[in-house]
Amino acid sequence: MTAIATAIIVGIDTGGTFTDFVVWRDAQLTVHKVLSTPAAPEQAILKGLQELDLLNDTTRPLFIVHGSTVATNAVLEGKGVRTAYITNRGLGDVLTIGRQTRRELYNLQPVAPTPPVAADLCLETGGRLAANGELIDPLTAEDLQRLRQQLLQLAPQAVAINLLFSFVDDGCERQIEAIVPDGMFVTRSSAILPEYKEYERGMTTWLNAYVGPLMQGYLARLSAAVSHAQITVMQSSGGTIAAEQAGRRAVNLLLSGPAGGLAAANYIGKHSQRSRLLTFDMGGTSTDVALINGDLQLSNEGCIGGYPVAVPMVDLHTIGAGGGSIAYVDSGGVLQVGPQSAGSDPGPVCYGRGGTQITVTDANLLLGRLRSDAFLGGRMQLDTTAAQLAMQLLAAQLHLGMEDTALGIVRIVNEHMAQALRVMSVQRGIDPRQLTLASFGGAGGLHVCALAEALGMTQALVPIHAGVLSALGMIVAPRARQMSHTLTGLLMNYRDADISSLLKPLVEHGQQELAQEGVALSQIQQRNSLDLRYQGQAYTLNIPWSDIGNTTAAFHQLHQQRYGHALTLPIELVNLRVALTAHATDISLPQQVPLAAALQSIHLYGVDLPVAMYLRDALPMDEVIHGPALIVEPVATTYLAPGWQLNKDEYGNLFLQVHP
Repeated sequence: MTAIATAIIVGIDTGGTFTDFVVWRDAQLTVHKVLSTPAAPEQAILKGLQELDLLNDTTRPLFIVHGSTVATNAVLEGKGVRTAYITNRGLGDVLTIGRQTRRELYNLQPVAPTPPVAADLCLETGGRLAANGELIDPLTAEDLQRLRQQLLQLAPQAVAINLLFSFVDDGCERQIEAIVPDGMFVTRSSAILPEYKEYERGMTTWLNAYVGPLMQGYLARLSAAVSHAQITVMQSSGGTIAAEQAGRRAVNLLLSGPAGGLAAANYIGKHSQRSRLLTFDMGGTSTDVALINGDLQLSNEGCIGGYPVAVPMVDLHTIGAGGGSIAYVDSGGVLQVGPQSAGSDPGPVCYGRGGTQITVTDANLLLGRLRSDAFLGGRMQLDTTAAQLAMQLLAAQLHLGMEDTALGIVRIVNEHMAQALRVMSVQRGIDPRQLTLASFGGAGGLHVCALAEALGMTQALVPIHAGVLSALGMIVAPRARQMSHTLTGLLMNYRDADISSLLKPLVEHGQQELAQEGVALSQIQQRNSLDLRYQGQAYTLNIPWSDIGNTTAAFHQLHQQRYGHALTLPIELVNLRVALTAHATDISLPQQVPLAAALQSIHLYGVDLPVAMYLRDALPMDEVIHGPALIVEPVATTYLAPGWQLNKDEYGNLFLQVHP
């Protein structure tokens, strides 16, 4: 993305309930929301672009950075394309067997999960290598001819190729790729994930083939509809990739929306000298929780829909708790909230779109924390009467009052989210009291104070445009590539020059891909690292690479910090990793100019005295606001609880802290 002064840059995040837009135009930011259209996500995007008057303006360069849920939804709903899986003889059941982990540990008669690939679509062939690259079972001309005939007969839309030790030598996989009939989407494990662990590599390869054609088709339709725009897509690792390349690497896009929010939180945190954040992104359907400790934390052990995904992605924990989470009374007469969600269609009862089941959004409305006339800046009027009638029905089952039931719903969903925050902090040996709680997503600001209190935290951050922060992250995220390759051996047996030489091909490949997007070599920043473990261990730690001595010392230190001990065993090298990033745009948050003071007094349930309600844009920058108070804006609302205070910086970020 070339930094052109006259260019318009649009970040778009497609969520389960809303599709969010952030527009950078003439050094100013504009935000916008429309209801999502899950059956055809591009319809909501085109509607939003039309309302922003960007579809017909071809006089200025238009760049779109998109976070898509197409691949994610296809995996979660089991609606990928018909995919053939090709592997070595005797290994056709690997994806079905998996790691043999049991979902129900004490169930003696568990229901067997449906195999990811049907038996008739698992094709076995030759081309088997040993760990040292020696060919054990040759790939013959007869094997290749038989595979081609099988593919022609089965007529899959996609083909996944995963041979043993293909990361040592990809020759056999390339031969198989060459005989695949035209028109079939092909993914090689040696291209998508050249790492060890046969099962995880196979699942990642299959998932990429399973959703790749859907992603390609979606991006092609979107590109055709906005043919005057250059489109890039957010990856799960927090960097962007050109749409033309993204379709071939759909598995790298499974967490593109959440990654956008974390990219923006990291960006704002660094600019406000708060680099250690515990974040929660509460949208309409789910809440994503993550830790930012100076930079985004990535994981190669992610899981989507029960499937392992071994490509780099932001390290987060997701639960089914959002504004659309449905409240109900279970068979034991106990109030429950989620994980089922009303989504955007029909949505919460108060949306007036046919919803009949009470949600967290309805509860916040009836408590007065969400204002019916200020939702989406007044563009969408909420139906308080419908919410009251539905809440009364639920309250009658519990023999409670309407407001007490609403308060119970909020407290339950808060506890769900607090537990998720503990998973990413306390359960990892990190004291959340030393962190700042960063809240974003359309519903996050309504719950931020309660969640901070639940974890003993005293500081919180509600970033500017928090309700559309994932979309903001799209336009501040760098172009990026994460390259990796398995190479096992004792670290002591390598020299510094050996490691540098082995990293060079990964660097060159990543640079070549970025160059295809118009990124100059001088713009690219490089980070090399190694996955290391003590000899005999099964799990690794990722350590920045500098030289053998410093990297070895850093590994011992991190192992001591993470597990409470260090060992005298030899250190084993497992994977080489290269991260390449390029900040091709120069976007800075514009300074805010407060509007004329806008203050109202409102009533909140549980608060005896009138409560001040402020327009966020009108908050003065030199004044401390004491809770309880309500701060409203077009895309979100922040509830400042009693005992808390806030101030706003020159960029519009809200900093909350417990009243001293």
